[in-house]
Amino acid sequence: MLDRRSFLAGMATAATATLTHADEKKYPPGRYFDMHTHLGQTWNTTQVLTAEVLLRWMDAHDISQAVILPLINPESSSYPLTSDFVLATTKPYRDRLIPFCSIDPRTSFRGGHKGLVEMLQKYIAAGAKGFGESKPGIPFDDPRNMALFAACGEAGLPVLFHLDNQRNTDKPGLPGLEKVLKENPNTNFVGHGPGWWASISGDATQAELGGYPKGKTVPGGAIDNLMEKYPNIYGELSAGSGANSISRDLEFGREFLIRRQNRIMFGTDFLAPEQDVPQFELFEQKLTLPPEVAEKIFRSNARQLLNV
Repeated sequence: MLDRRSFLAGMATAATATLTHADEKKYPPGRYFDMHTHLGQTWNTTQVLTAEVLLRWMDAHDISQAVILPLINPESSSYPLTSDFVLATTKPYRDRLIPFCSIDPRTSFRGGHKGLVEMLQKYIAAGAKGFGESKPGIPFDDPRNMALFAACGEAGLPVLFHLDNQRNTDKPGLPGLEKVLKENPNTNFVGHGPGWWASISGDATQAELGGYPKGKTVPGGAIDNLMEKYPNIYGELSAGSGANSISRDLEFGREFLIRRQNRIMFGTDFLAPEQDVPQFELFEQKLTLPPEVAEKIFRSNARQLLNV
């Protein structure tokens, strides 16, 4: 016979298990949530990627859902991939393809801050869950970027940005990014690109902000420092830059992922058929994470941030 306390504890455990099971079932099956993909033709040297081809690739690689990012900055791609294109192309597949929107900070608009917020709200009403890929050829803390980031904060859109020596430029230690984080506490930011991921190491140089540094990672990098100070900065592991940041020093990389397990998200930057994606080899052959850490990085951090 169970006493009342044991009975109630058992009922609570069963209820929690039922809720957890129900929560898992509402998502399409798959090990990963991909925080960074594109549709259409991105570069003049790549083939067109359709939603149907992307979904088949996702099925083959155990990917449940993926963010689809527009590319509208002239420095970001050979062909503009507009927010309207992303929203229309993903509409039949919104259970799996999560659209973002974007505005170039140099865009002409009226109405000041209110006007920018209203532009973003138009995209939100059409289904956008975030802003990006932000990739303009200006300094990261340029006043035009700052105005756009503030509008994203008011509209409730996280900003996924690319940082290197050509787009959203910054200096070693990322002082421009720190200024942005400090002045936009209501905006969540997701870091991507060579300049962001080179900054995992405390000895990152200006040249390395534009490439894929090799060799042992030096503690005290800007990413760790900023994540320690600001709750509104995250990172996603897409592209060669994201994979390189961990694989260049697997011991440090694993410790970093465990240390920052609540702020890091899986991503690929898949944008063309038959593209090589190093993230799968990294996480399925080279590096093993504790199951609870892997679950956060591979899936739940992104879903929580985007509220999907």
